[in-house]
Amino acid sequence: MTKLTIVKIGGNVIENEKDLSQFLSQFSEVKGPKILVHGGGKSATAFAKQLGLSPTLIDGRRITDKPNLDIAIMTYAGLLNKNIVAGLQQNKCNAIGLTGADANTIESVKRPVKTIDYGYVGDVKKVNSENITALISAGFTPVFCALTHDTKGQLLNTNADTIASEIAIAMSRGFQVELLYCFELQGVLTDVKNPDSVITALNTNTYADFVEQGVISDGMLPKLENCFRALHKGVSHIKIGNTNMISSESVICTNIQL
Repeated sequence: MTKLTIVKIGGNVIENEKDLSQFLSQFSEVKGPKILVHGGGKSATAFAKQLGLSPTLIDGRRITDKPNLDIAIMTYAGLLNKNIVAGLQQNKCNAIGLTGADANTIESVKRPVKTIDYGYVGDVKKVNSENITALISAGFTPVFCALTHDTKGQLLNTNADTIASEIAIAMSRGFQVELLYCFELQGVLTDVKNPDSVITALNTNTYADFVEQGVISDGMLPKLENCFRALHKGVSHIKIGNTNMISSESVICTNIQL
């Protein structure tokens, strides 16, 4: 079975021009078929504040009203996605920028209101792996931003970590999928003040213990929940760390296991 590498990039790497340029060079060197998924919440927040809006996050997830949805569309699908695609083309990687609406690749539904109204936030319902495979087979490297659609004309803000894991799950039916979550740190930390306190291996039991102790919290919770779901659904390998793990097997990172 052919190996497929899926990389989700986020955090401060996207905001730093030098770090992003280095990452795009590293990603372009990855052999075989590959997919890139990117976030950009910090950029969206900065633009929102410039317009006098105050974005709200609960448990690491963004509340998206109509004005903030418009900002997300402009930032994710426009500025960030196209700059990333242009950078990959500079590195001879034939990238194509996508939202979930493009080629009907990712269908979602507006998250139902329970205790919290998340606004125009999408929960992924279907990833059309056939369409993504067709793009890969045609020689393209798909680059997904954090937007999906409901097939009724509505774009929805969708957690980029979730998009990466759901694509990985769908593509694992035809590929051996390795999923890499890249940000500025070396991995999941036991002490956020100590960048060297990396948890090199994390499984469901140790994860539960760290959550109970309060070691793992906030935005890392949905990321890791996505990781364990993906492993249960057939994804071969998942790692969390900085961009160096793309080009080196020996670099320190967090290996996620069942």
